[in-house]
Formats: sequence, structure tokens, C-alpha cells
Amino acid sequence: MIQIRLLILLAIFTNLSLLAQEPMNINPYLNEKGNAYMNRQGKMFLDEINKSLTQYSPQYPMPRERYTALLLLDAVLHDPFAAYRPPVQAFFHKRMESLLHQIENTKVEKGAIIWKLYNMGFIVRTATVTLAFDLVRGNSARSKDFELSDKIMNRFVHQCDALFISHRHSDHIDLGVAQEFIRQGKPVVAPPQVWKDKPIYNQIVHLKREAGIKQKLEIQNGVRKLNVVIFPGHQMSKIENNVSLVFTPEGLSFAHMGDQINENEFMVDYQWIDKVAEQHHVDVLMPPCWTNEIYRIVKGFDPELVIPGHENELGHPIDDRVPFWGDSEYLELTYPQLKNSDYPLLLMTWGESYHYLPKKRK
Repeated sequence: MIQIRLLILLAIFTNLSLLAQEPMNINPYLNEKGNAYMNRQGKMFLDEINKSLTQYSPQYPMPRERYTALLLLDAVLHDPFAAYRPPVQAFFHKRMESLLHQIENTKVEKGAIIWKLYNMGFIVRTATVTLAFDLVRGNSARSKDFELSDKIMNRFVHQCDALFISHRHSDHIDLGVAQEFIRQGKPVVAPPQVWKDKPIYNQIVHLKREAGIKQKLEIQNGVRKLNVVIFPGHQMSKIENNVSLVFTPEGLSFAHMGDQINENEFMVDYQWIDKVAEQHHVDVLMPPCWTNEIYRIVKGFDPELVIPGHENELGHPIDDRVPFWGDSEYLELTYPQLKNSDYPLLLMTWGESYHYLPKKRK
């Protein structure tokens, strides 16, 4: 009887080993040759995209060559199985590792350098502070091979002074990242709904969600303090979404909107959105690209620069994986009005940076 069980176990492990050696059909609707072709095509396109994005860095007005590269990137990332494709994984990892190397070796003397990571992830550095917003490894894409490693994420955390989390959705929060910030003695600011049932909850900073007040946040072991306004935003039904406006010691201000959206019962949020600029000067606004009234929101904040986020979230279905071209007709966005306005609009993708130098619009 024991010998039979051993033979059965040996057969199972042998079969598993053979399966591991066989090419995985990433898209079950394609055969092995079809999936192999998609991988080869993805690599070819992504190599060319990377060359174009390197040659034409984030800027406005945007060169035609750069816009074409972003459109091609949209096409590659709108494969339903993009996160499982080795070329997409390699593209993401290489760009994130390159960005990490930049952050680790960059000192800012004037203005701010803004790095764009995955989804709504941004890191902002001035001469005195480094801020992180919605920093995640990419786990929402549901592919372990797409995610960044703990080692990489810990190095990102080491470079930052504070983490601001907008809301509880998995494409905006990362428990391991938050725990590493706290382990390093750095504040994590989030709305009350985030990890309410986890031990980490009592270690998170819960600033008041009030549009009219600036609050103090100690960083760098109390050496410096940030002025912060947490606007009481929302995303979908009953989901608290912190819209963080952070003022650096240099007097620069950065607003990160998470997944702020205003419709139906949340039209009340316009009571503060429409008046932000009356109370505060905003240098850079980072809104989600898919928010329905993006032009009205931008007018309310009246920033010097707009950098949208949330393009091509690979955990979203195809129709909701918002492309760089906007898809305004289907999503009923006001992107066209924003693009045609006087507001500088800067489109960035994973692993890119921009050096912001304050300059008033005419």
C-alpha cells in the first residue's frame, strides 16, 4: 500500500515538473504559437516605445513622436493578458529599477522632481523632502511576476519621508509598503477606512478630513514639519478618498487626488473642489485620468501643472483601462476641454520623471 502511494506521488510530481517545463498558454483562446507571437510582438513594440520615450521625455507641448509612442503603449497594454506577458513584465521592471536608481542618486536644488510609478503612484522630491503618494508594487495586476519585489519596494521607501494613501482599493494601497514606512519611523497618512481591521491601523496617521484647515505632519524624526490639507473626497459609494494637498518647506504645493470622482450623491464634493484655488496656491495637481469632470476639477484647483495618473491599470477590464488618448466619448470625460485649455497638461508613464520649476502662467 505504501509503495502504491509513493508511486502515485512520484507520478504527480513528475507531471507537475513536465507542466512547469512547457510554455504556458497565457491567453487560453490562443494556442502555443499564437501566444508566442504575441510575446514577440510585445517585445518588439515595447523596445521601440522605450526608445521613443527615452528620446522624447515628458514635456509640453508634447512632441508628436512621444504621443505616438504612448498610443502604441496603450495598444500593448490593452491585451487582456498584458500583465502575464514576459515582455510587459520586463518593460515594467526595467523602468522601475531605472527610476529607483535615479531617485537614489538625485539631489534637487531648485523646484521639484516628480517621478511617476505604477497607477496613481508618484514620488516628489524637493531640496528638503521626498513625498510618496499611493506607492504600490503592482499587485492589483494579479500577476506575481509583474509585481515588484519587497527588496525593490523597501529601497523606494528608504528614499521617502512620508506616504500618503488616498483610499482602500488594492491599486492604491500596499500593506507591505506601509509596514516598511512605519518600521523606518516614517508617517503613513490614510483615511479611517484603510486597514481598519488590521494591527497596523493604530500606527497610521489619521489627519482630519477638512477642506478648510492646514495640519502639521512631522517628518524626518521631527526635524521638519509639513503643512497638509486633507480634502474630504469620495470614490464610489461610501468610500472615503483623501485628496492630499502637501506644502513643502520651500513653499511648493502638490495635490494628489487618488480616485476622486464626483457624481450622484457626491456632487457635494464640488462645494470644496470649486473653491480650492481661493484658499490655496497649487503648483502640481495629480488627478485620476478617468474622473468624469476633470476640467472642472482642474479649474477648481487652478494648478501651475497637471499630471494625470491611473492610465492603463492592468487590473481593470479593457473598457475601464483608461488609455492615454482618453476615450472621452465612452467614459464621458471632459479630457478634450482640458487638453484644449491653457492649463499645462503633462502625460507620463511608468518610470518617467519631470523637473518642475515654478513659473506662473500668463
